[in-house]
Amino acid sequence: MLGVVRHYPEGVPSVPLDLFAYERPLIEGGAVVVGLDEVGRGALAGPLTVGAVAVNHLRPAPAGLTDSKLLTPARRERLVGPLKEWATSWALGSVSSHEIDEWGLRLALAVAATRALDGLDVTATHALIDGSFNLLRAPINVAFGSAQPPLLTYAALDHTTVIKGDQFCATIGAASILAKVARDHVMVELDTQYHGYGWVHNKGYGAPDHLAALRERGPSQEHRLSWRLPKPT
Repeated sequence: MLGVVRHYPEGVPSVPLDLFAYERPLIEGGAVVVGLDEVGRGALAGPLTVGAVAVNHLRPAPAGLTDSKLLTPARRERLVGPLKEWATSWALGSVSSHEIDEWGLRLALAVAATRALDGLDVTATHALIDGSFNLLRAPINVAFGSAQPPLLTYAALDHTTVIKGDQFCATIGAASILAKVARDHVMVELDTQYHGYGWVHNKGYGAPDHLAALRERGPSQEHRLSWRLPKPT
């Protein structure tokens, strides 16, 4: 089952969502389904992280599961334990700002997704991917020398892309929460090493305080230097 799936394009329907609508027929057909979602794509600093949550059962997902961006930080934290227990297997894969600068965003996304699948304790046979393109594939048409990226070993994995999948698919929603909570913790820790950018609050995104700090002091080693960052004044 390949291609882009658009679900409820006008918003949330009036009937309750079936968060297992995509997973159920696949699992009933014998698939091990993995949901994939990324966090940190649009940040100016810090890692990009892909969450992978695999299931081979039809047990209901923990109550309150939805897109991580629609939940408060406290609610996301409370869901982490139940989601890890519910999943057959889960893992995270990340790329650093340096790797994003070396490879470009599209290839870096694929590497992070590959690392996430590598971390699973099960072999996924079908991926449900948030968004409109396959995170597991990317063109590699340049020579990287010492920064050669790893092989994209899951590029041919059967997949379905789901618009707003973090709201409509249990596995994708779970992946988004685990990735978001983990990356937020990383940014809080990095804030203790690189003071003044406000990463505790803005998590590396282009908030006004972050942009002001870049103009005042320039970028740190954790910034994506290939991006159009504000110049010091």
